[in-house]
Amino acid sequence: MKVIIAPDSFKGSLSSIQAAEAIERGIKKAALAYSENVEVAKVPMADGGEGTVEAIISAVGGKIIPTKALDPLGRPIDSFFGVLPDNTAVIEMAAASGLNFLKEEERNPLKTTSYGTGQLIKAALDMGCENIIIGIGGSATNDGGVGMAQAIGVEFLDKEGKQIGFGGGELSKIYKIDISNLDGRVKNAKFTIASDVKNPLCGPEGASAIYGPQKGATPEMIEILDKNLDHLAKIIKRDLGKDIKDLPGAGAAGGLGAALMAFLGAEFRLGIDLIIELVKLEDKMAESDIVVTGEGMTDYQTLYGKVPLGIARVAKKHNKPVICISGSLGEGYEELYYNGIEALFSIVNRPMSLEEAVKRGEGLLEKITINVFKTYLM
Repeated sequence: MKVIIAPDSFKGSLSSIQAAEAIERGIKKAALAYSENVEVAKVPMADGGEGTVEAIISAVGGKIIPTKALDPLGRPIDSFFGVLPDNTAVIEMAAASGLNFLKEEERNPLKTTSYGTGQLIKAALDMGCENIIIGIGGSATNDGGVGMAQAIGVEFLDKEGKQIGFGGGELSKIYKIDISNLDGRVKNAKFTIASDVKNPLCGPEGASAIYGPQKGATPEMIEILDKNLDHLAKIIKRDLGKDIKDLPGAGAAGGLGAALMAFLGAEFRLGIDLIIELVKLEDKMAESDIVVTGEGMTDYQTLYGKVPLGIARVAKKHNKPVICISGSLGEGYEELYYNGIEALFSIVNRPMSLEEAVKRGEGLLEKITINVFKTYLM
């Protein structure tokens, strides 16, 4: 039997690599009990959020490049990006502008900036990378990508000709956008956005309304942030001739998607689809008998382009069964039965707190995998 193991990370608990290793141990223990010969191929996955760089490099090779950047509140941090064997750079904004850098009380999208993500882009250009993939999940920001653009030379000027400050609360001050000092190397580079978010920039389905609350935005803040992003979109249209407001993905990462498209000419791709291509999953899938995937929480949101759905779509093309083992199963997970997943399981085997489940994630994942595969091998 040949098994493909292709999970996402279990956020706050396990990286995709750790999850794949726990599943592998469970499968091998189950196989040993039945004297079965099982061949395993681990293909850790991601959809553009935290863990994207590690997952891709573990599958295709390359190296992690350590660098410095500013966090969402402008504090110096150690950061990184990846460079693949063909000199493609892979950046995850969460490595500089992610929510993971902030304490609960520090979350404030009126103040947080994507400047650090721009620094990572500049560092990749410094290494001569001309093909740059930017995963934009896990954002702490709602600044329309203005901070990112500032880091690579774009000036957002107020009525007095001064550069505006950091954060989504500053966008209303923009009077003029000056791209004359935009890093010239951008013109010769290709940029690709990897994201699972297709929201427009503004409105009831926009960046502020949908994702603002998880970044610390109150209802009053959401109203301000949405108006400010609308203002930014109008200035971009006037000064750059680009209408990005309603483009799918413009609202990803608090509007970073819009800025990447407006200032870098980036192409938007569903993160899972892009990563499936990079790791050549289809080739591996064709030779497998069964596929195991999973994530921290599987629910109705998984249907909007998250890892298990992407895996299931590829498996369905090759008529391969898919098992999904996740940290928990939430509202609407049953819809995945109609989208190529044969069976879904939660690692939680008795009543327990989220804190306990996160802490014991690795062991619980291994145990449920043993049980699932003992049943499968009977």
